[in-house]
Amino acid sequence: MIFTETELAGAFIIDVDRMADERGFFARSWCEDEFAAHGILMPPLQANVSSNPRRGTLRGMHFQLPPYEETKLVRCTRGAIYDVIVDLREESPTYGQWLGVELTADSFRMLFVPGRFAHGFLTLQDHTDVCYQVSAKYAPGHERGLRWNDPAIGIQWPIAPTLISDKDQQHPDFFLKVPMEVGG
Repeated sequence: MIFTETELAGAFIIDVDRMADERGFFARSWCEDEFAAHGILMPPLQANVSSNPRRGTLRGMHFQLPPYEETKLVRCTRGAIYDVIVDLREESPTYGQWLGVELTADSFRMLFVPGRFAHGFLTLQDHTDVCYQVSAKYAPGHERGLRWNDPAIGIQWPIAPTLISDKDQQHPDFFLKVPMEVGG
């Protein structure tokens, strides 16, 4: 695997290292040792699939509060997405900053999302599927979100979203101080 650290410390774009021949190619998409060599200790405890029939579907911006914060390894398995993360670590020099990466089924590219980051994506094609491995189980009562179009964050989505759940439209603004505890 080829790890490229992004400008948000701890977040990586991961490309598969293809071993190709006349049959196609073979590549690893997960190896505990290779991830650990880059400081990523992420034993997956849950795997999620998101199927999205319509282009312009926005899901996010989601995160879970400690001690249930999630690290995620995200890959688009059909279609294409614009995958976005926001650094919510108050001690980080990139606190409040965002990063967007296009992930397509054809590229096999993945995005590693550290814990204490908000995560969301926008589908760029009809019939888009997304798979992700997650380091923590879903913890009802500990989930939170940020508004996808909060001007304090300023995410530049490549197309206008056309389908957003009521729940995702109700997320609060960022205010540069996200409560990171239950009840906050």
